[in-house]
Amino acid sequence: MTESGLVRRFSQNLLGRDLAVGDIHGYFALLQQALDGVGFDPARDRLFSVGDLTDRGPDCAEALAWLARPWFHPVCGNHDDYVCRYQSCDLDNWIQNGGSWFQQLTEIEQARFAERYRALPLAIEVQTQAGPVGLLHADCPFSNWQGLLDKLDAGVSGGQLRAIKNVCLWSRRRIELLDESGVEGLVALVVGHTPLGAPARLGNVHYIDTGGWYPQEGGYFTLLDLHSLIPVTIGASR
Repeated sequence: MTESGLVRRFSQNLLGRDLAVGDIHGYFALLQQALDGVGFDPARDRLFSVGDLTDRGPDCAEALAWLARPWFHPVCGNHDDYVCRYQSCDLDNWIQNGGSWFQQLTEIEQARFAERYRALPLAIEVQTQAGPVGLLHADCPFSNWQGLLDKLDAGVSGGQLRAIKNVCLWSRRRIELLDESGVEGLVALVVGHTPLGAPARLGNVHYIDTGGWYPQEGGYFTLLDLHSLIPVTIGASR
């Protein structure tokens, strides 16, 4: 793996599987159950996350322990960005969207979470046998993946960075318009942010937030194999 600012790049996993999971929102115990169900092997497999690690669920405080696991690799989501900006964000809005857990932490704990979340990349690129697969939380602001990487690797800042982050963390334009134009330069782009009843694809953009964070309404965690681009089913193993 090499790192460059807001981008993290991973070489092909020659030992095991690379799986991607949708928004977690503090339901780490249920995520672990899903991983156990597909025979996830932390010695060989890797888990990539499209972000939104916390808010809403009962296990938000477990996020730092998960971030310390060498096989767990998330991008930053819009809810993670609340933590990064906890001293200046709209607190009422955050609490309305599940952020009350953070307010219950000590100042030292809050600072520790913010420091770790600020290290999350905005974009991840994973090499597969078929070519590169990208991960973002919401959407890509460019029609070409390399256009995004060039901006992020160059250390773009200020208003330009805010505009890029707004799309990467918040945009639902593509799925609202059912835009199948896709993102050039990738085998697939994997995103979350928009909860769906089942995984969906528009062009080469795969949506995998299937509501693992609202199991009481039938939501579940989708685990997408980044090499086959097919969800792994319970009971599957390497």
